[in-house]
Amino acid sequence: MSRPRHWDPEGARHGGTPTYPWRMAPAGYFTRRQLRAKGLRPGGQDVAAQIMWRSRFGGTRPAYLYRLDRAKPVRPMTPAKAAALAKANTARRTCPTCGRDAGYVLPAHLGTCLTCADHTALAA
Repeated sequence: MSRPRHWDPEGARHGGTPTYPWRMAPAGYFTRRQLRAKGLRPGGQDVAAQIMWRSRFGGTRPAYLYRLDRAKPVRPMTPAKAAALAKANTARRTCPTCGRDAGYVLPAHLGTCLTCADHTALAA
């Protein structure tokens, strides 16, 4: 029986980083997103391993893994951080042309709300 393509637990082929195929990482290793779902963060630790898989667009894609036993709790949201985040999100929703809150994040390629973009297109 042959080994899967990305099986390299010693990291000999991938710069010293242990590498596993999709869904074959050992227990105790998690991605950033998986840690976040558990209320944890990597906490400054280096990448402990990676999983790799073949992308449908060609080539390979990695996902970096961190050790659960070295993870730290997520820092709590402070009132100042919450206010800054709310202000930034409001700025992303406010149209620079008409000054209204569009209720959605403005498309970057338009730079305005859809109503103002339609009026600009009709005027041209």
